[in-house]
Amino acid sequence: MSTVKVAATQFACAASPEETLDKAEAMVRRAADQGARIILLQELFETPYFCKDQDPRHFALARTVEDNPVLARFAALAKELSVVLPFSFYERAGQAFYNSLAVLDADGANLGVYRKSHIPQGPGYEEKYYFSPGDTGFRVFKTAYATIGCGICWDQWFPEAARAMALLGAEILFYPTAIGTEPHDATIDSMGHWQRVMQGHAGANVMPLVASNRVGREVGTTCELTFYGSSFIADQTGAKVTEADRREETVLTAEFDLAAIRDYRAAWGLFRDRRPDLYGVLAGLDGRQVR
Repeated sequence: MSTVKVAATQFACAASPEETLDKAEAMVRRAADQGARIILLQELFETPYFCKDQDPRHFALARTVEDNPVLARFAALAKELSVVLPFSFYERAGQAFYNSLAVLDADGANLGVYRKSHIPQGPGYEEKYYFSPGDTGFRVFKTAYATIGCGICWDQWFPEAARAMALLGAEILFYPTAIGTEPHDATIDSMGHWQRVMQGHAGANVMPLVASNRVGREVGTTCELTFYGSSFIADQTGAKVTEADRREETVLTAEFDLAAIRDYRAAWGLFRDRRPDLYGVLAGLDGRQVR
């Protein structure tokens, strides 16, 4: 069967981890009841977005893959509901800390971990304090329902990441996110820019894309952020097929025929007409050709 229904969740994260985890589970169950087979939860959804401030106490939130009861809880949920869960979490590995994502398959198996490649740094988004750059490279995962590629938040601004996952065989792209206001400049509203960049990834790679963002106002010690939601699902042309607003807690779903999209992608010719021999300039930071 080549048809698959996907879902994006959108909700506010409470101060109580138990309350937030119960809400996340309820969202997954709601999406599964609507027929979704691959369900995306937002970035670092277990807690409020702790990267607003540089606070060493937050390193205690990180867990190893092997010793993570929340990961185990949602793996059991994935198995119970026969759904796939790209699961964002704060990972500790030895002395390193990563912003990571595990892909939990429909039988509860962990298919592997992707570690966020691009780490942002700015007022209210102090991620370089908490995370090392990911060392997994871009990955795709062959799940029970589709081969999926997953980036994490800031990764979604880089077309190279989406193209790499497409070249590795992704059929759908997923991006869990935590993005909202800019505390240093209240006039900046990046929502439209944020959506359009990812719509471009979907259109340029001729594959659907799912983006899940949180909502709500979160107050830190040095600043506050209001997350603008606007989670969406785009089709293979980049058109939004469903979209949330800036405040509601909701589940979005959309269904895609992956075999038909595969044929459409081949016929469109974007991958046929690529010129990798000309792209060496992309491999360096300063535009010089790298051979």
